[in-house]
Amino acid sequence: MRGIADEIAAALSANGLILRGCVTFAEGEEAPSGLSGASAKSAILVGQAGAEPWPHFLRWRERQPQAIANPLDTWSRQVIGAVAETFGARAVSPSDRPYLPFQQWAMQAEGLKPSPLGILMHPKYGLWHAYRGALLFEDEIGVEASQASIHLCDTCVEKPCMKSCPADAYSTEGFAYQSCLAHVRGATGSPCRTGGCLDRNACPYGTAYRYPPDVQAFHMAAFAR
Repeated sequence: MRGIADEIAAALSANGLILRGCVTFAEGEEAPSGLSGASAKSAILVGQAGAEPWPHFLRWRERQPQAIANPLDTWSRQVIGAVAETFGARAVSPSDRPYLPFQQWAMQAEGLKPSPLGILMHPKYGLWHAYRGALLFEDEIGVEASQASIHLCDTCVEKPCMKSCPADAYSTEGFAYQSCLAHVRGATGSPCRTGGCLDRNACPYGTAYRYPPDVQAFHMAAFAR
């Protein structure tokens, strides 16, 4: 089945997406249903590194009604759904209800751990990556397992990601959601609205994959709605 994984990766690359690893569900383990309704045996995670999908998304966005809700989610569902249809899989999204354990799947598939900001720290991409969906198969799909790597946050002494937010949104006690939201919406939140989260941008890892300001502004606008 390794050939199928390579074909899926090639199909995803047409829209700047990448295969982010695979979770195999053990016999008797609770698993979501596949295309036919039987329990899935494999979940191939689909996502991005850096802002590679952005030009593809923008070209699609130009052809859509301006009032469309959650356009990036809609685009992701369409693209991943088309790949799922080609390969006989069921496509699922992180925003599906009830929520599926995407973060747990990602930690299992890629051996990642959360950063102090909650975003999983990748040894190459830093905080500049995302998961856009998954393909659920009722067969086991062979995908090369990620090698265990050092958790970069453990080597970071200064922790600038915990010191750059004017609203002190992140601390050892967690994420102060309401304080962050009020700051981003307020008069002093312009740098966050136009250039992205200051704490996230302060992280020294994966800077070659940092999202451009317009991409970060898009996500901050969605957060502040």
